[in-house]
Amino acid sequence: MARYDDKEDAGAAQEVALLESLGYGTQTVLVDLGAGTGQFALEAARTFGRVVAVDPSPVMLARLRESVRHRASNLEVVEAGFLTYQHQGVAPDVVYSRWALHHLPDFWKSIALHRMRAMLPVGGLLRLSDVVFSFGLGEAEERIEKWCAVIGADDTEWTREDAEEHVRDEHSTYSWLLEPMIEAAGFEIREAKYSDDRFLADYLLDAAPLPNAQRIGA
Repeated sequence: MARYDDKEDAGAAQEVALLESLGYGTQTVLVDLGAGTGQFALEAARTFGRVVAVDPSPVMLARLRESVRHRASNLEVVEAGFLTYQHQGVAPDVVYSRWALHHLPDFWKSIALHRMRAMLPVGGLLRLSDVVFSFGLGEAEERIEKWCAVIGADDTEWTREDAEEHVRDEHSTYSWLLEPMIEAAGFEIREAKYSDDRFLADYLLDAAPLPNAQRIGA
């Protein structure tokens, strides 16, 4: 898990600063879905009123719970996933998910997005970041080869084999498939930013009014 933390930089301080710039603060309730070892959740708990870190991996959560023992009590740890988490208490102002939704095939991504929308009140925020292919089918082979080559040649712990494994075994999808799913789930896309290589996407998504919407856990 220590090696995982070394490889996986959540950019936690920058993400918290972004949310603060949007007006979130000490009264904010935030749910981090796919929290992993809690890099972001631990940082978020310094600023926000209640943070719930959710992940299905007992190994990841064991490391997070060890960290929580020495940190603020406003960070709660829950073993669950996108399809099983049941929120308790006041509805979250923010649902946060970084580099986790790609573990689900598109059918289940859509269900997960609907569940996240149901968790939020109208006007709530979903901050979603992931590996998303924002290019056309005709570009796929060339772009994927270049992406794998660049990752294999940089000075991080990520390797070409890691990139190839992601494309082969994970469920990252195209932006032109994911974004209609996002909107169908009841979100308005406030902002979408794509990396220069068109492999990463960062979204700010607003929970729009839905007929008969029900909050999960309410």
